Amino acid sequence: MLIPILLLLLGFGILIKGADFLVNGASSAAKKYGISNLAIGLTVVAFGTSMPELIVSLLSALNGKNDASFGNVIGSNNFNLLFILGIAGLIYPLVVQRNTVKYEVPLSLLAAGVLFLLVNDSIWGGEGAGSLSRIDSIILLAFFAGFIFYIYKTMSHTTDLEEGEPIKIYSMPLSIGMVILGLGMLIGGGQLVVNNALEIARAYGLSEKLIGLTILAAGTSLPELATSCVAAYRKNTDIAIGNVVGSNIFNIFFILGITGVVNPMAYNPAMNFDLYVLMGSTVLLMIFMFTLNTRKLDRWEAALLLGGYIVYTVYLIGMDNGAV
Repeated sequence: MLIPILLLLLGFGILIKGADFLVNGASSAAKKYGISNLAIGLTVVAFGTSMPELIVSLLSALNGKNDASFGNVIGSNNFNLLFILGIAGLIYPLVVQRNTVKYEVPLSLLAAGVLFLLVNDSIWGGEGAGSLSRIDSIILLAFFAGFIFYIYKTMSHTTDLEEGEPIKIYSMPLSIGMVILGLGMLIGGGQLVVNNALEIARAYGLSEKLIGLTILAAGTSLPELATSCVAAYRKNTDIAIGNVVGSNIFNIFFILGITGVVNPMAYNPAMNFDLYVLMGSTVLLMIFMFTLNTRKLDRWEAALLLGGYIVYTVYLIGMDNGAV
């Protein structure tokens, strides 16, 4: 069993490095055409850090592992919101822009709510009960297009377009080569992760659902964890929380949208609990942002989020063991 675990870790490493190559190559190419750092950050970097989730969810769905595919996205969002914001907020209290509290956090709640309604249409007597159909997926992608338009409008009213880390510029052939190499590493690393995670699940009697919600979710969220923690340490708190909230919106609208268009998936109603956790945690974050120190996540509030993730994970493991 040691070999599958080592191959799983290797796969995660290849995924993260592949996303890094993709982001750096695409950012360099975009910069050569005069695109601002902010625009690159909200598009290329956001896309690059979410590529591990996309590849793992897509490969899982194509292999008929729908629980792992849904679990990866829903679990990643819970990991982002509870674990990553919990750690980042303990490093440094997170103060955010008014727009993040007013629009972006509610948008992430809307994303979870829309997904819940689409995959539970049996409640309303609809067809395709308990599944994410191609029509459902197109609806998610339509919401994603609206989110991109919102980002574009927000950028047009932003004065400091060059905030953030400077982008290193490479020659165009090297930039294109980095993008191609990054995509290849993402596909290869994603296949390693999916195959070995499922082998570990079978060996230890764990469900695909638990593997998706925990191991795959945490592993594919490592780029977001690194980005938010470094940003909090440098006191770039907008980046720390914006990365998480944006990623959660991106994961549901884009990743599940693309995955469902390529391969419609049956939905396991047992994952409704995990969606309740996601929606409840998002509401809790909104309450934290609107009370006491407005637009600020204090350390004690971050500790509550982190504690919530620990309790949630222990509950998942206990329920999975009880079902075996």
